[in-house]
Amino acid sequence: MKVLLAGGSGRVATLVIPFLKKQHELRVYDRNPPVDQSLEFLQGELTDPVGLEKAVEGMDALIYLAMGSEDWDTWQGVDSAYDVNVKGLHFLMRSAQAAGIQQAVYCSSMSVYADLRKRYFQDEEIPPDETALYGFTKWLGEEICRNAWRRWGMHTNALRLCHPTLKEKWLSETQQGVTTIATTDEDVASAMLAALELKAGFQAFMISGDYAQKIMCMTKAERMLGWTPKARPAT
Repeated sequence: MKVLLAGGSGRVATLVIPFLKKQHELRVYDRNPPVDQSLEFLQGELTDPVGLEKAVEGMDALIYLAMGSEDWDTWQGVDSAYDVNVKGLHFLMRSAQAAGIQQAVYCSSMSVYADLRKRYFQDEEIPPDETALYGFTKWLGEEICRNAWRRWGMHTNALRLCHPTLKEKWLSETQQGVTTIATTDEDVASAMLAALELKAGFQAFMISGDYAQKIMCMTKAERMLGWTPKARPAT
């Protein structure tokens, strides 16, 4: 499958590309070149319709991995959050459907919820409720994806990710009996690969390295994606 990675030069993309490229032909669209220089790369902005039109040409599916400025306490950070998590996403989905793309994966975040570590998430039907900028705009991004299904019939799977981390780092930091939500690069990539195949309208999934499911129940991901986190702490 030919897959467009929007924001494909960022931190999360860099973690998962080694796994994704084993199964799919990748094209990166970003303002900066990717670490893996063997990949096809188109430079551009997510809010540029002309650049997006070129980016989606000939693609079968897309994964939206873009991450804006993390300086969320400034007006520049606010502007970036809306450009990347809302406006740019809508522009890309519109360009994709015009090009005939009917499959998308949106890298959302469990940050769509407030007080993440203070409650148990029994399923994905709990309404997002974050009011802080990052989580709120990621939540708005999910609604853009939901609307893409309703308006254009584009199958879109939103993956609510939790701290994607190199497997080596995860293993060095995770202890038996201590709850973690961080997720290894390999587990994140396997969720993306499964989500590229699922055609079920709009769906949201909790994706976490919480293998004991102490904070969140990931039954839906197991049932619909065939996915569970594989990483376990060293004994």
